[in-house]
Amino acid sequence: MAFSEENPAKIKRADIVVGIPSYNEALTISYPTIQASLGLLEFFGDKRSVIINCDNNSTDGTKEAFLNTPTEVPKVYICTPPGVRGKGNNLMNLFTKVNELGAHACIIIDADVRSITPRWIRSLGEPLFMDFGFVTPLYVRHKYDATITNNIAYPFIRSIYGRRVRQPIGGEFGVSEEMIPIYLERKVWDEEVSQFGIDIWMTTLAIAHNIPICQSFMGRPKIHRPKDPGAELGPMFRQVMGTIFGMMDPYEPYWRGVRWSKPTAVFGFGLGEVELPPAVEIDRGVLYERLSNGIAQFQRVWERVLAPEVFGKLMEVAEMRREHLDFPTQLWTRILFDYAISYQSFQGERETLLNSLIPLYFGKVYSFVQRTERMSIQEVEEYIEDQCMVFEETRPYLDKRWGRQGEKNA
Repeated sequence: MAFSEENPAKIKRADIVVGIPSYNEALTISYPTIQASLGLLEFFGDKRSVIINCDNNSTDGTKEAFLNTPTEVPKVYICTPPGVRGKGNNLMNLFTKVNELGAHACIIIDADVRSITPRWIRSLGEPLFMDFGFVTPLYVRHKYDATITNNIAYPFIRSIYGRRVRQPIGGEFGVSEEMIPIYLERKVWDEEVSQFGIDIWMTTLAIAHNIPICQSFMGRPKIHRPKDPGAELGPMFRQVMGTIFGMMDPYEPYWRGVRWSKPTAVFGFGLGEVELPPAVEIDRGVLYERLSNGIAQFQRVWERVLAPEVFGKLMEVAEMRREHLDFPTQLWTRILFDYAISYQSFQGERETLLNSLIPLYFGKVYSFVQRTERMSIQEVEEYIEDQCMVFEETRPYLDKRWGRQGEKNA
């Protein structure tokens, strides 16, 4: 993809890059830019460094806010053509520029993160100079932040590809020069990946290409603009799920050989201060209402997608009174596996398929909140790990049904 560029310092080579993808982030981008500069100077002062804002041609003054932020590290601004949106498109431009600069390491930071410190740059960058090719963050998050990660992305990716990567869509990453060509080849690239599907796409490719992966302890919780999942789901859910399901067919030769998961290396665990993240408020009434509304709207779709016994169990859950509603993890796992299978054959109807999963997700989050209401953050982490084991134990269900689907479509 072509991009426009402003390079005031005329930077032509770099050893390490910090990339900040953005769209209309004029009010927030200066803070992570300053912290990135401080981190690069403190921990990578012996290397040529640059900060790149990869933008979606923002109209709120993001470019000016970024370029006018006082930093000792030089800055470059690149942006997509007018009308082209999407974090994935931003990052593909970033990777193209990183490749052009010949950089060994690229660190990616969200433009709205408010808890970043200079140490984050070290945490995400240092493993890239220690033979790791891909770095994901480990930070404390409120138990109701990142509900897509906790209830879908982490357990699903773990059970399919066999690696325990706690934050596969965390937003902050470290990428080595080894990974850049893999991303630029874009063998699996669609509209979902060009948007918010990019994070899970990057993580999945790193796993499937057997790149050495490291999780890095960030020392502080991630503080950004958390959202009530019942109030502001937006297109992100469809883009993440479409990417997860869409990658399963081309990477079937890899995951078919996976049975159980294995741990992923951790860098710097226990370093830095530990503090509690800010609370995330969830309106349980909205979650329950959206599940209830989905029954009338999508029941016929569910009957097409789900195995008969799974559909029957789902209807039992849907008929429960609000105060008793419980969404068993094994049922949720089988629902996701059935959706993954159906996604491969729902050509032309995938938007309907993904929309029909949303009310079920709301129901699962409602159940998750009910069960964890009195748990501490650590107790919820243990609960999530238990859910992951259910996903792994249920994995033969997917293997068996996926094979039947292949025979039916042959």
